[in-house]
Amino acid sequence: LAMLGVIWYRQESEVVSTITAICALAIALITSALLPVDIFLVSFMKYPNGTYKEWAANNETRGQIEDTVLYGYYTLYSIILFCVFLWIPFVYFYYEERDDDNVNKCSQVKNALKYTVGFIIVCVVLLLIGAFVPLQAPPGQNSTQWEKVQYLFEELGSGHGLPALSFSISSLTLIGMLAVITYTAYGMSVLPLNLIKGTRSVLYERLENTEDIEDVEHQIEKLKAKCKDGRPLSSRDRHNLQELEGKLQVLRRRGRHLEIAERNCCTKVGSALRPFKILLGVFFILVALLFTVALFISNLDKAFHSAGISTGFIIFGTNLTNPLNELLLALQPVFPLDYILITIITMYFVLTSMAGIRNMGIWFFWIRLYKIRPKRTRPQALLFLCMILLLIVLHTSYMIYSLAPQYVMYGSQKYLVQSHTPSVGLVPGNDTSGITKICDADAPKDECTVTRSYLFLHKFWFFSTIYYFGNWAFIGAFLIGLVVSCCRGKKSVIEGEVEADDSDMSDDEYVH
Repeated sequence: LAMLGVIWYRQESEVVSTITAICALAIALITSALLPVDIFLVSFMKYPNGTYKEWAANNETRGQIEDTVLYGYYTLYSIILFCVFLWIPFVYFYYEERDDDNVNKCSQVKNALKYTVGFIIVCVVLLLIGAFVPLQAPPGQNSTQWEKVQYLFEELGSGHGLPALSFSISSLTLIGMLAVITYTAYGMSVLPLNLIKGTRSVLYERLENTEDIEDVEHQIEKLKAKCKDGRPLSSRDRHNLQELEGKLQVLRRRGRHLEIAERNCCTKVGSALRPFKILLGVFFILVALLFTVALFISNLDKAFHSAGISTGFIIFGTNLTNPLNELLLALQPVFPLDYILITIITMYFVLTSMAGIRNMGIWFFWIRLYKIRPKRTRPQALLFLCMILLLIVLHTSYMIYSLAPQYVMYGSQKYLVQSHTPSVGLVPGNDTSGITKICDADAPKDECTVTRSYLFLHKFWFFSTIYYFGNWAFIGAFLIGLVVSCCRGKKSVIEGEVEADDSDMSDDEYVH
């Protein structure tokens, strides 16, 4: 939410978009925080030796706790559907209609509702498809494997309510996957490298800008000198003169912004914190490389050891050493380090996604729709930003599952395997003897509890298949973004504040 302090508005009429943005981002952050809670609850039910705690020994008690988490997902996902298909589209079209000065408030609301109906129809269609599409075994699938997959979802019930919601959320998660590939992958490379490289010297930029102004003024004087004797300029010269005058206007505005930046205390503080920024950038790039390696290993594991493409590449345990999965399991004995780490990972994805959107802007294929800039972001762009973040948060849960599949599926749960030899050193208060194993799909029934998040993500096998290939695309996008970010030079200290295509805007409207 602190990021909204950069994207603020002076116009009173834009307060609705600001409130919508704050609420949408709050929902996104709360939803992302539900995954660590889900993992914590399934892990907290058991002792480290694999036996259930006294209060969780009853199946009915465990069911009530799991239902509470399930209702939490129900509530938050329903709110996300409401925001994506009703509230955000309505506010967006309301501001689109506001651009027409001849339209009154009632007409704005009416026209916005009219356009929003299309989104509501799409939502209803997705809910109906999810409610009535049966979860059947794919053609040619091994029956034993499919029974093993299908058993995982028996706890969610067979009512139409959950499949309908799961299908709708999975459909939105597909769009979120595209946003993650586009923005998060690029943000993971551009954020640390910008911190490491820093910005250009404001004094050097001012000197360079002054020289450019003098050069353009000299060219304008040369063109105007051609018509001093009364002769008109040629069409080519007139065109060049217009371009030079426009360029001069941008350079003068740039000079004013550079002067403000030079006096700004934030610029001076940023220079003083330069060593800290470099260390933070190095840390972020190492984290990004760790995530990429973990994702690559996880995808390889699924390719070689999963039940196949027709089950969504569901994997029953880890067969290749995944560094992030092992790190989470190693931190598990020291409460609550593993939950802090999983929360940090979630927030890291949100932060890098915002960095990617901030640097790229909002695109529709090759068409740039909006730019995200401090104090200059249009209300529609802010609403797009919030919708994209909501979709990214939905896909973040699957990304984290891909990074640490076993941990996200079962947390730190273990189960007891009965031993035929007398056991030694029994844990006080427990009569069960045997050896402990980390929970996986081969565990006996009722011995391990699967997180609700995992069941939501894998309810429909064909979505999981698409997510799997999306992970490969994410790795490729990150590597491309890393190369592009390395090849680019330092950013300007006023990056994004002054551009030629917005030179008609008044600086007084945005800059103090």
